[in-house]
Amino acid sequence: MSVHPSISKEPNDAPHSKTRSPAWKWWVSGILLLATTINYMDRVTLSGTSVRVTHELGLNELQYGHLELAFGWAFAAGSLVFGFLADKVRVYYLYPAVLMAWSLMGFASGWTQGFGSLLLLRTLLGFFEAAHWPCALKTTFAVLDEKERTMGNSLLQSGASIGAILTPQIIKLLMTQEPGSWRTAFMAVGAVGLLWVVLWFAFLRSRDLHMLSVVSSDSPKTDESKGSLRSIVVSGRFWAVAILIVGAQTVWHIYRVWLMKFLVTGRGYEQEAALNFNSIYFMCTDVGCLLAGALSLRLIRRQGTSAHSARRTVYAGACILTTLSVFLPWLEKGLPLLAVLCLIGAGALALFPCYYSFVQELSPIYVGRLTGLLSLWVWGVTSPLHSLFGLLVDRTHSYDSGLVLAGLAPWLGVLALRQLWPLSRTGAAA
Repeated sequence: MSVHPSISKEPNDAPHSKTRSPAWKWWVSGILLLATTINYMDRVTLSGTSVRVTHELGLNELQYGHLELAFGWAFAAGSLVFGFLADKVRVYYLYPAVLMAWSLMGFASGWTQGFGSLLLLRTLLGFFEAAHWPCALKTTFAVLDEKERTMGNSLLQSGASIGAILTPQIIKLLMTQEPGSWRTAFMAVGAVGLLWVVLWFAFLRSRDLHMLSVVSSDSPKTDESKGSLRSIVVSGRFWAVAILIVGAQTVWHIYRVWLMKFLVTGRGYEQEAALNFNSIYFMCTDVGCLLAGALSLRLIRRQGTSAHSARRTVYAGACILTTLSVFLPWLEKGLPLLAVLCLIGAGALALFPCYYSFVQELSPIYVGRLTGLLSLWVWGVTSPLHSLFGLLVDRTHSYDSGLVLAGLAPWLGVLALRQLWPLSRTGAAA
């Protein structure tokens, strides 16, 4: 295992790292899982209460789409800002600061009185939530080696499912038939983030995130990965990952945002039944995410596959699951429909651990900035899809065609990797 020459070790790193048990890095991954959980709890509270919120505030489907558009574009802007900050400012202090900020925005959403104020709060929520990913990937890069990162990133990303599982149950508990009861859900979920900040400072110390970061022998050693940020951004490898995340983001967020409306309005489920299935759906996405990491480790350890090739294989397998969306127009209310949705969800979240690991492969030096740039790109490109989706639903009175196209979108990543990031004859990244 070799150390990248541009990564230096601080004098106190070696003695301090010896005091940590081998399990410590996985406990850190658990802390990051909780952060992702909170991130998604604040994010999906709106989709879980969307039917009541749009009814009581008098919003149409296009306006609901605009709320997601504003969140997405703000997330894009925040990704750029915090991506660069994560490489410049100590993540130990930056991370809890932004988590508190987005939690307060989620809490304040419970006080909104109309479309304008809700739009502002969703915009600020998106801006601050964007900081989670550069901070989290900087952390996993620091404490996990190349072969462990897809599994670590699976744990990190699985928090999205846990948050989405818990939030509908919190909504069910707090949202009664009384007008405005949905507001309590926003405030309760927003308050959870403050507890994480306490846990972060209790568990970690500033020096923990200055530990030696290593690059394993099967990491790509191309000139691009060692070069300037500009040389990486103009490379084919970068744009392969940029196209890949467009497909992954499209399927994950279209289903996250529109699933409740599809079930209640599109297929006639009762609100409570839809909330219950929402939790089941996200349980399945969590299983898919964790299986992606486990399968990657298995391919590396049992089959001798390179870490990069293992990720490509897992990503393609996940695409096969999301392609099941083509059956949705023929499935009415019932068990087959719900089963297909669960498989699509498992595939959708399994895409992301592979994506995060591809980003970390691009460069050991610019992890924060590359994460920010790619997030800026993908949220800027995909956020308008929600407004277009809402407009399509308003005109056709059907959610089916949009969901089908979203399920096919991840294949863009398979094609981009094949054309822009080719493998050598040995199966390693060229």
